[in-house]
Amino acid sequence: MRLALSAAIIGGAWLAGEGLARVLGLLPGSLWGMVLLFLALRFGLPESAVSPAAGLLLRWMALFFVPVGVGVLAFAPLLLKHAAAVGLALGLGTLLTLAAVSAVGRGGCTGSS
Repeated sequence: MRLALSAAIIGGAWLAGEGLARVLGLLPGSLWGMVLLFLALRFGLPESAVSPAAGLLLRWMALFFVPVGVGVLAFAPLLLKHAAAVGLALGLGTLLTLAAVSAVGRGGCTGSS
């Protein structure tokens, strides 16, 4: 019963995020859902309410990457043809992500109430 309830909470956050994405259109629905779930956890939803389903998803997360791996193999010639552009995009994306995380970290985001 706890697994079904926690899956419903996670699914509800995702569904609400999809609704926000249709209205606002700034981010994909899955990201809006993560933001909503984060806010719910930050402002009162106990972690134990989502931990059964979250643990199951994390345990099997490697399977979610199988389609990506198949896609990389299927499009290997195209990726090799544009290797410089792909490498540059990956490198810059990584550096921008590190810079953003560093800026947030320096901003004093400690997570304490």
